[in-house]
Amino acid sequence: MPLSFKNNLIPILFIAFMMLATSVDPLVVGRVIGDVVDMFIPSVGMSVYFGPKHVTNGCDIKPSMAINPPKITLTGKMDNLYTLVMTDPDAPSPSEPSMRELLHWIVVDIPGGTNPKRGKEILPYIGPKPPIGIHRYIMVLFEQKGPIGMMEQPTTRVSFNTRYFASQLDLGLPVATVYFNSQKEPRSKRR
Repeated sequence: MPLSFKNNLIPILFIAFMMLATSVDPLVVGRVIGDVVDMFIPSVGMSVYFGPKHVTNGCDIKPSMAINPPKITLTGKMDNLYTLVMTDPDAPSPSEPSMRELLHWIVVDIPGGTNPKRGKEILPYIGPKPPIGIHRYIMVLFEQKGPIGMMEQPTTRVSFNTRYFASQLDLGLPVATVYFNSQKEPRSKRR
């Protein structure tokens, strides 16, 4: 390998590593990687908003802001299809997550470059309702190998397993993940 190529490759690899570290690190710190998904390399952009509030990894969203499904925009090629899963791995309590993972939403066959409204909703959205403590709400995006079409709804929302679900549909590792924190609001502060 010529020396000049090697010298140019090092900064490129460093930049690629730093991009990966900055996008994955909050998922490691927030234990999303580990509790819900395995380590992955983000390859699709997923922009999530509850009203005017942009969801960034680890931000706080009040349950009253998240009653309705978020507005989500995906990058990716229109020819590609995606599956979105949203779960709460901290149900019913972060210290005793016996219902891990509580399933909040499943949408399949979402065309790249669009949003979940263009896909097929398998399980309707339910907003956060944390009874105690601070809960993580995780949206995981998978790239499909082909159309999934209609599928049966899970029989229960409790004890869902994102990894198992992905393996059953041959989805592989996630291509994007965003999570937020939420906790019960005092009655007087709800809006």
